Amino acid sequence: MRKFLVAWMVMFALSCFSVTWATAQDLKAEKQAIKLRQKVEWKSLKDRQKMWKTSLKGQPLPKAERIRIKHQMEREKRELRERHGDEVQDMKDRQRILKDSQANF
Repeated sequence: MRKFLVAWMVMFALSCFSVTWATAQDLKAEKQAIKLRQKVEWKSLKDRQKMWKTSLKGQPLPKAERIRIKHQMEREKRELRERHGDEVQDMKDRQRILKDSQANF
């Protein structure tokens, strides 16, 4: 009976460790995926804004229109930065909750 109990405890401990390790790997992969996607989105925004700037250089537009376009580009940049920050913070919160739940386990 004692051998059975010891074997059962060892299997339980190993299963907990494997779940923790697998979860840590999932979180690492999620973090890398978020960073990669954010990098692509940021580059896309910069390229789009660069195209806008080059297309506006040769056109005679009123100053008010140029200011409106400039503010729109700044607004898009700010919104993207805030969204990326929120995504990273959400991921960190999920990691913290998962870590706390595993510590209490």
